[in-house]
Amino acid sequence: MSVYLIPIKIAFILFGVLSFFLIIPWLVYSYRKYGYLSLWASIVAYSFTFYMLSVLFLVLLPLPDTRNTCALQSPDTVHYNLIPFNFVRDIMNSGSVVWSQPSTYVRLLTQSAFLQAAFNFLLLLPLGVYLRYFFQQKRFWKKALGFGFALSLFIETTQITGIYGIYNCPYRIFDVDDLILNSTGALFGFVIAPVLLALFPSRNSLIAKGEKMQENSLVPPLSQLLAVIIDYLLIKMSWNLTAGLFPTSGFAEFVYKTTCFFILFFVVPFIWRGNTIGTKILRFKLVHVDGEAPPWQSMLKRSFAIYLPFAISWALNIFSGVELDITLNPYHVWITMIILAFLIIMWAVLFIHTMFILMKRGRRNFYFDYVADLVPRKHKFDPK
Repeated sequence: MSVYLIPIKIAFILFGVLSFFLIIPWLVYSYRKYGYLSLWASIVAYSFTFYMLSVLFLVLLPLPDTRNTCALQSPDTVHYNLIPFNFVRDIMNSGSVVWSQPSTYVRLLTQSAFLQAAFNFLLLLPLGVYLRYFFQQKRFWKKALGFGFALSLFIETTQITGIYGIYNCPYRIFDVDDLILNSTGALFGFVIAPVLLALFPSRNSLIAKGEKMQENSLVPPLSQLLAVIIDYLLIKMSWNLTAGLFPTSGFAEFVYKTTCFFILFFVVPFIWRGNTIGTKILRFKLVHVDGEAPPWQSMLKRSFAIYLPFAISWALNIFSGVELDITLNPYHVWITMIILAFLIIMWAVLFIHTMFILMKRGRRNFYFDYVADLVPRKHKFDPK
């Protein structure tokens, strides 16, 4: 059993790392696709990613300890089986089951040939379920069979080539029975999928819900927060890919980020009449409470309200790195502790405020929009 559990554990670890980096792109895609951030669509996408990683590691791991796998095998080793249904013969020839005695059939569960065949059948069965969810209609069963065969062929080709030349000899064989069982499993999953999918919302219902939500002018608070995060990440990335590549002082970083901050949060939305890059991506804009385009005073208040917590955090980093005379060290420590305590309280308050706004589901504005007399309004939604 550990042969199967270890690859799944590795897939889970890698999935956790990928999830961290893909969360923002996925949320943007989900909002643009459905018009709102769907929890069910997220579960489907993330579970499919984890499943595909698990399939990949199950068929490739464990890897050999050396690239010279030829030295580990005898010269007459055969790396392929091109005889269809050879697994049936292996099962029938097993001495553990007496086919005239049904009471011995339970021994199949301990028979390696049967378990190997069952594993290959079940390996791509979930793929068929996912394909049925994506394609919806049963008339696409040929596509499900084709996708199952193509993925299985990719796996077998990867194995017979020693992962495309990484190993000088294959460490697993190319088996035509695997192609048959994998493809059949994917088709079977496609056929039985409605029984499982009946318990969950369909893609059509997600799109219908998105269209209904567009009738409401309220912008989901998570989308508002995501737009701010996107704009901030652009500042962070621009620093890391430009001046951050060279040795610089903390003060230079502070000046750079401050300049970029007011460009993205003040200049850009003022020129774009209420649109930042983040709000543009998420298809909403900021308008004044009277329904007009936001004046520069409102945009300045909003940008400063968002900037202040970050500015205090950046200033603390600069202050912490300042080297003072030894006689001033006690004061430096106390001032640093006071600022740190203030930061903890400030970010705790902002976290509670954010949770409160998220629970209100758009009926209350974030503090930075409230102080600036701004409200978010949706663009026209056009599902692709």
